[in-house]
Amino acid sequence: MEMKSGSNLEKVLTAGHFAFTGELGPPRGTDAGEVRKKAAHLKGMVDAVNITDNQTAVVRMSSWAASIIILQEGLEPNYQMVCRDRNRLAMQSDILGAYAHGIRNMLCLSGDHQKFGDHPQAKGVFDIDSMQLIGMVKCMRDEGKFLGGTEIGHPPKIFIGAAANPFADPFEWRVHRLAKKIKAGVDFIQTQCIYNMDKFREWIKQSNDMGLTEKVFILAGVTPMKSVGMAKYMKNNVPGMDVPDELIKRLQGVDKKMQADEGIKIACEQIEEFKELKGVAGVHLMAIEWEHKVPEIAERAKMLPRPVV
Repeated sequence: MEMKSGSNLEKVLTAGHFAFTGELGPPRGTDAGEVRKKAAHLKGMVDAVNITDNQTAVVRMSSWAASIIILQEGLEPNYQMVCRDRNRLAMQSDILGAYAHGIRNMLCLSGDHQKFGDHPQAKGVFDIDSMQLIGMVKCMRDEGKFLGGTEIGHPPKIFIGAAANPFADPFEWRVHRLAKKIKAGVDFIQTQCIYNMDKFREWIKQSNDMGLTEKVFILAGVTPMKSVGMAKYMKNNVPGMDVPDELIKRLQGVDKKMQADEGIKIACEQIEEFKELKGVAGVHLMAIEWEHKVPEIAERAKMLPRPVV
């Protein structure tokens, strides 16, 4: 595949290395030090770091601002943008600004509905959806044009990402939704966190059979369970999450003090399997508010040292 951007993540994937990305949630305030502190745990451990955009519809420091801070810390951001909060004018101007500051990866998302967040009365924008956002960034990059058709002076050469949920119903439609995102122009996919390995194996098999894994880099989402309580909460309260009972039983089977360690052990076993699974190009580790555990997980999952490309 020809290189489409100056992204380190793209270089790692194109060179055939098994990629490893992390995640960082910006603070609910103005302290850049909080971002730097989290970034310190991720440096040298991952190929790029997702910077979330008002995740769970809760106000936080903007994703492009936190992305610039981690760029200064020597990390590569994967800048997230949701469709909930901006119309196409604001989105395109933010993309130009982000690119001008050195941001080279972008994840295009719909965004959690505002009713789940701290401003349920907020007006959802959803001017375009995630599929159209992918197409818009591709048009800006490859055709050098805004969505309105005007030429862009210096087009943003962005490595385009999107999310996929292999577990939402109807399951048989999941792989076709992935195909639509590829058609819209996505370069890489990060999945929802995976607990139901059987269902994920089936989804990746379907993706392989349809030839989709040859057209897109798929990074499998991993979130280590900290406790039985977290596992039960995710099973019962988080939409689109599939947590099998065996996993809950396994966590229940260890001493309370050891549940977090068991959660990390399960995550490392998953990563080992993903390395061998045809069609999986890497892992996206979402250890939100647990960034300090990333070095240990990277070490235990034999993901170090990261390739220099």
